[in-house]
Amino acid sequence: MERTADKRPHVAVLDEELPWPLDSGKRLRTWHLLIRLARRFRITYLAHRHDASADAERALRHAGIRTVVVDRSIPSKKGIGFAVRLARNLFSSLPYSVATHHSAELTAAVRDLARRDPPALWHCEWTPYAEYMRTPPGDAPWLVMAHNVESLIWQRYVETSGRGPKRWYIGLQQRKFERFERWAYSSCDRAIAVSDEDAAIMRSRFGGHAVDVVDNGVDTAMIVPDSSIARDPFRILFLGSLDWRPNIDGAERLLRDIFPQVLQREPRATLQLVGRNPSDALRRLAASPSVQLHANVPDVCPYLANAGILAVPLRVGGGSRLKILEALAAGLPVLTSHIGVEGLHLDAETHVTIADTVEEQVNRLLDMMHNPAAALEQATLGRARVLERYDWSGLAERLGDLWGATIVPDGSRKNQTAACLV
Repeated sequence: MERTADKRPHVAVLDEELPWPLDSGKRLRTWHLLIRLARRFRITYLAHRHDASADAERALRHAGIRTVVVDRSIPSKKGIGFAVRLARNLFSSLPYSVATHHSAELTAAVRDLARRDPPALWHCEWTPYAEYMRTPPGDAPWLVMAHNVESLIWQRYVETSGRGPKRWYIGLQQRKFERFERWAYSSCDRAIAVSDEDAAIMRSRFGGHAVDVVDNGVDTAMIVPDSSIARDPFRILFLGSLDWRPNIDGAERLLRDIFPQVLQREPRATLQLVGRNPSDALRRLAASPSVQLHANVPDVCPYLANAGILAVPLRVGGGSRLKILEALAAGLPVLTSHIGVEGLHLDAETHVTIADTVEEQVNRLLDMMHNPAAALEQATLGRARVLERYDWSGLAERLGDLWGATIVPDGSRKNQTAACLV
């Protein structure tokens, strides 16, 4: 067993990858919370390898976080291999995302850390990583960070998909995730949701006995309105990871159904899509003189500064959208759906504009383009709400308090006696 003079509680974080570069909502949340918590806790971050692992390790070490990266990457979601893995998953009791993220390499790293330098707390940074606690490596408590209620996302996939084998397979994944989440949220010592709505589902549907909320947030010191850049009221921005299914569905809907009607009625309209890893199919769909696709950009702030409207026409999703908080922090007006604003303490028509159908979204986008002063006034009120509630520093303090409440001085598990902080 390793000996250390560092008296801070040791927390081991399990995740699919190290959170770098900061080009997705999940990575942003993880990074901003953990670099602040590294002042109070000794953190070891265990993850699979990805393309930027070397840069990520340097960034996390600079923030005072130790890293353990195993030599195994998450399988691709492309090609014949992906199809074969989907077929094989028919015979597994685990959802595809859980089965493909569970590896012998990371399991060995977890066991090795438990032997050499036992953590006081295991933190599963994404719900599928609770599988590593199926047989806990020791007596330390463990918690789950639920960025989304995964089965809710799959339920919405079912609702928005057509009939046939694809719908059947999606429904199968939904049912598998329901079983998995029921086990995970009822077995862990604490579960953390990103919204009150998700927390209520985790308690009532899945038997979560200790469920707390740590909202998504914004670095309000870095994302600010830039008065030196003039906004173009006719420029629509879509921002988000373009390899995440809910964003893919929203981007395709915007490109196929919404923006063509806006452009027909307002020829000055343009559309920018900004996000990581767009597919070839999405690139082809975006091939238009009035559409620009910017992939894997190092900084989204210039796009937030010069756009006139952020469009978030989501039909599928869970958790809460960091992109909306970032847009409001930058003073950018937002049009979204009820699902898009779900989980955020924002008021319709006061902080954001809400529309659900294609016709409503087209009309509201045109209204915002032709009444930019009213749209900007709404964004100003939205920014005030973000400053009041969604700064990362306060949210990290909240998570740190929850870590501390879950850790037991003698190293044993509280489990069913863990109390919620309210």
